[in-house]
Amino acid sequence: MRKTAIGPAMTESPASSCRFQSFSEPSDPSQVAGRVAALRRALAAQGLDGFIVPRADEHQGEYVPAHMARLAWLTGFTGSAGNAIVLADKAALIVDGRYTIQSAAQTDKNVVTPTKMEETPLERWIETNLPAGGKLGYDPWLHTVDGVAKLEKAVSAAGGELVAVAKNPIDALWSDRPAPPAAPVKAHRADFAGEDTAHKLARIQEALTKAKVDALVVSDPHALAWTFNIRGGDVEHTPLPLGYAIVPREGRPTVFLAPEKVTNEAGDAIGAVGEIAPPAALEQQLRALGAAKAKVRLDSTTAAAALATLIRDAGGTPDAGTDPIALMKARKNEAELKGARDAHQRDGAAIVNFLSWLAREAPKGGLTEIDAVAALEAERLKTGLLKDVSFTTIAGAGPNAALPHYRVTDSSNRRIEPGIFLVDSGGQYEDGTTDITRTMAIGEPSDEMRDRYTRVLKGHLAISRVVFVKGTSGAQLDALARLPLWQAGLDFDHGTGHGVGSFLSVHEGPQRLSKLGTTPLEPGMILSNEPGYYKQGEYGIRIENLIVVEERIIPGGDRTIYGFETITWAPYERALIDLKLLDEGEIAWINAYHAQVWSNLAPLVEGEAKSWLEAACLPL
Repeated sequence: MRKTAIGPAMTESPASSCRFQSFSEPSDPSQVAGRVAALRRALAAQGLDGFIVPRADEHQGEYVPAHMARLAWLTGFTGSAGNAIVLADKAALIVDGRYTIQSAAQTDKNVVTPTKMEETPLERWIETNLPAGGKLGYDPWLHTVDGVAKLEKAVSAAGGELVAVAKNPIDALWSDRPAPPAAPVKAHRADFAGEDTAHKLARIQEALTKAKVDALVVSDPHALAWTFNIRGGDVEHTPLPLGYAIVPREGRPTVFLAPEKVTNEAGDAIGAVGEIAPPAALEQQLRALGAAKAKVRLDSTTAAAALATLIRDAGGTPDAGTDPIALMKARKNEAELKGARDAHQRDGAAIVNFLSWLAREAPKGGLTEIDAVAALEAERLKTGLLKDVSFTTIAGAGPNAALPHYRVTDSSNRRIEPGIFLVDSGGQYEDGTTDITRTMAIGEPSDEMRDRYTRVLKGHLAISRVVFVKGTSGAQLDALARLPLWQAGLDFDHGTGHGVGSFLSVHEGPQRLSKLGTTPLEPGMILSNEPGYYKQGEYGIRIENLIVVEERIIPGGDRTIYGFETITWAPYERALIDLKLLDEGEIAWINAYHAQVWSNLAPLVEGEAKSWLEAACLPL
């Protein structure tokens, strides 16, 4: 990439400088009681004994547009996953372990009981609490086919009835509901995409032929964006256009997007290979497929149960299974990999400017978490190419660092004091999506902090250095990142790594480094490598780089072997490394990595940042 120096780090970082993030309190627990009571009255009027409110929109995405945030409106909970279930006499907010503390803080516990999913899954709660003969309502646009099947089994076990509602009752109660998003749909540059839409469609249709299905409903907006080389802005931090497509086994596809949102350039590009229709036309075309007795593939992870019902009721066969686009999108081509590398080099310079500023300013005692978030966003903005942050920056001081998904607000904002400071952040650039975590010592760390950091680093290095045979999944590698912690009786409660998109979602499947990561890893897949350690109420540690699966040649070997290329560039925290816990190979890898960090980033930074970087990259 062209090596242009990015300006020196800022000396001030007012929160008002943030363009892509805010720090307002996202929920108000005092509203919960009234809203739950109103929902109960609406349910009684419809003859329902309860209703399920998932944290989902019709695409089952990680981020939902504001007008689809029904769970947050009802319960106050703003996390990325969870379900509320409201009965006449009780209500529960069921979340996973990441959100135990957050859910309790954001809802009214006198009305809604926060419940840990690992202990009481939604289905078990229904079996235990739904009264015999009770009618439990659900919105079929907010649950997948598989999800509804699980609900039906649980409701049946309770002796009740699961009822699909035609209209979500919350929508009539939500008087100040935001308008649907209207962000423009733009064409994604061909040099960044690396493959034209016509070729992608040919590959998709070949996969449909092999699967012996007549058509595919593209319900995942990420798959829609990738297939048609378009990007949008309908949800925060991910450049998604919310919409659908139908790709027939033969012939031209139809893309369902509001015509007024589609720019001329994007419209011309889609029009060259398919048709554009308004969203309201989707149901009509699904019924037409059903009437033609078509077998239609639905993505089991994102397709709403309502889609299957439309096809089945019209006489067709809905086929819930794997969307072939997911794996195609996960295997990045050379243009996408070049873009990712370029984006990470640019982003690394911004990170170095930020870290050097933090190293100078934090010991003075005047900085807060919000100051740090604003400073980091400002450094990325100085690149001139930042389109958005890739997720809300996690900046945790002291005990806030022990919350893996912490989001700083005006009320939670802590001063950065001696101890641990963790920053997990990323940027959205047209050529790539970044995600990096660094844990810094402010002042002199304790021996325990150094021990824990070094064990996390050892797990991080184990993933960075591993080689593995073709066909290996992330689940088979996940333990490598945990072993140094296990040896001290420690662990962390999240996956080691997730897939990452190309100017798309920072959390992309199906590839992942996790106990649940069963998809074999293949060349071109981008993943995060982010083990951690969290001591609740005191501090937290996480170290994250992005890595790319690549083929390795091992002399004398007779199997196809893969390894990982690291594409994130920023020094590790020397003050937190206990050299006694590292072996020679680990030290050599760190030194080689730091030498490459210096080589890559030194031409892009200047002044105090360059001096800081040079010292941070000296051999251990």
